[in-house]
Amino acid sequence: MAATIHCDVAIVGGGLAGGLIALALAKRHPGLDVRLIEGGTRIGGNHLWSFFATEIAPADRWIIEPLICYDWASYDIAFPAHGRTIDAHYYSIESERLDAVVRAALPDHAVMTGQRVAELGPNGVLLQNGDRIDAKGVIDARGAGDYAALDLGWQKFVGREYALATPHQVARPMVMDATVPQVDGYRFVYVLPFSPTRLFVEDTYYSDTPDLYRPQPGGQNSDPIGERLTSYVADGGWAVDHVVREEQGALPVALGGDFEAYWRGGGRGVAKAGMRAALFHPTTGYSLPDAVRTASLIARAGDLSGGALHELTHGFAAQTWRGRGFYRMLDKMLYRAGEPDERYRILERFYRLNPALVGRFYAGQTTMIDQARILLGKPPVKISAAIRAIMSNGGSTRA
Repeated sequence: MAATIHCDVAIVGGGLAGGLIALALAKRHPGLDVRLIEGGTRIGGNHLWSFFATEIAPADRWIIEPLICYDWASYDIAFPAHGRTIDAHYYSIESERLDAVVRAALPDHAVMTGQRVAELGPNGVLLQNGDRIDAKGVIDARGAGDYAALDLGWQKFVGREYALATPHQVARPMVMDATVPQVDGYRFVYVLPFSPTRLFVEDTYYSDTPDLYRPQPGGQNSDPIGERLTSYVADGGWAVDHVVREEQGALPVALGGDFEAYWRGGGRGVAKAGMRAALFHPTTGYSLPDAVRTASLIARAGDLSGGALHELTHGFAAQTWRGRGFYRMLDKMLYRAGEPDERYRILERFYRLNPALVGRFYAGQTTMIDQARILLGKPPVKISAAIRAIMSNGGSTRA
């Protein structure tokens, strides 16, 4: 027999955005009845999230601090004509930690894993098993909506955590190794040393398509990214004992689009968070900093009703989208002004700039002076091609 559950706030989607909102509400409003509804068996799924110290405001560190699994004081980048070590803290979070911290912060009945959602609205959620959740407010954090309204490139990746037979001697994260052959767009490899005999290695592509695998005759799919990843590890001289885990995905890189159409496509009148709210960095596709900001914003809100939450999250997401036109302009230059195998030159030039500017860029807080510094000097693409790219789809940097 179907049941009706009453609560104050129902968060639909137990990924990073939903998990952080649940943690923030539990911390700031311990008497609030919160339900976190997730279709999978674990909060956070199978993911690794990383971020720079500059991406999180000091006032919001309390949200993310309990989740940090790894902390490095510096990181490396490498390009064919340029390499450097940048003295800036870099952190990683494993999904297992998110799951454990959320479960410790919420009552057992509040974490509702293995529950598929049939419908939702501003004040209620209908589960596929027929149960209903009546809430004063609902937040939809189920991941990306319909991307049709957005003009996108893609950052696609395959990452593996390796257990090694012998120590690897990697001193710090290699955030961007672009010395590798450039194929399928701008390619780089990402390496994180978790312990003397544990490495996380990810092969990443700024590609025109999100496809990870290519269909072959006979219905088989080839795995060129996985094969290149295996070759990179072998070339590093790392003796693999076994693969601990693997993750893969494709993150959106925003070149333009209709924010309001994207928002409406995810449901009218319903509060949204994370990718469903288009809250991701336009150039990297990463959503963690915006997820922290959203969780902090909601935790500070006085009214958590469905209508108020929609107004709050829509306003924040719309303002954030409008403020990031400069990044979308750069993305157009990256994808449409240069040849795919020459895209690395744009990033190589960028990483010659002041590390503080680099930090503000990733935080989505680029200043007007930063913007001028990024654009001044000899560009790595032809001026004519850059102008055509910027003017595509109307030429608005706020598109």
